[in-house]
Amino acid sequence: MKKLYVGNLPWSTTEDDLRELFAPVGPTQSATVITDRETGRSRGFGFVELDDELADRAISELNEKEFGGRQLKINEARERPKRTGGGGGGGGRW
Repeated sequence: MKKLYVGNLPWSTTEDDLRELFAPVGPTQSATVITDRETGRSRGFGFVELDDELADRAISELNEKEFGGRQLKINEARERPKRTGGGGGGGGRW
C-alpha cells in the first residue's frame, strides 16, 4: 500500500472527486482532502492510498494532468517529520 500526495487541487475538490479521479487506475483504499482547521476550506491538496502497483501507475498517468483547470502534482507522500520541543511549562524566566 502506498500513500500518494495529490497537490494543486481546485478548492472545490471533494473526497468523492478524488476517488473518481483515480477510478480509471483502480480502486482507492482511502481519499482525503486536507482542510483548514479554522475555516473548513480545502487547502488545495490531499492524499490517496492505493496498492503499490496501482500507485506507480497513477503517478505516471495522472501527474501533471489537468483537473478542474489546474495541473495536478502527484507523487509518493513523504512521512511528516516528527515535531520536537515547543510546549511551554519550562519554568524559565523572560
